[in-house]
Amino acid sequence: MKQERAQEYDKIKYALTNSLLLLMPKWKLPFDLYIDECGKGSVSALHQVQIVKDKPCEGPVCFISRKIKPTEASVFEFITDCNAVKSLLNMKIPNKPMLRWQIAIQEYGGNITIIHEAGNTLNNADGLKRWQLPNTPDFPAYVPENLEPQIPIEVINITYLGTEFSEEVTEIYK
Repeated sequence: MKQERAQEYDKIKYALTNSLLLLMPKWKLPFDLYIDECGKGSVSALHQVQIVKDKPCEGPVCFISRKIKPTEASVFEFITDCNAVKSLLNMKIPNKPMLRWQIAIQEYGGNITIIHEAGNTLNNADGLKRWQLPNTPDFPAYVPENLEPQIPIEVINITYLGTEFSEEVTEIYK
């Protein structure tokens, strides 16, 4: 029993002393942006590959989350690790629970895209959904309803090309 407790103590000590730290951004290196969004919230994790102890290591630079505004909720991509949700819209004869879900999703018409990602690829943003911050003026990531973009977006960099979405984007820009 004592040895088990000592091992558990060592595990806790290791976890606390080797916890995830934010990297200082190096502006000359590329960034990787991971985004997870649903009808209630949007979360992002900005990562960068840097040399740490003579080895390339991908680590977080910034995490951010916020609630979705009503105007944003009508158009969104639903990224999930549940493959059944993606097949839900294509079911010819759904059972009663699935029919209810089909009707609920059809409320969004063509404004919803369902994307399946493996659960182990969503772990950097998945936990942040549980601690969404309000979209209020005192919050640093506040986005006013009537905000016109100051700088147009000219480039979208997709670093993970393992999804149908990224294949479609690649086709568009050929």
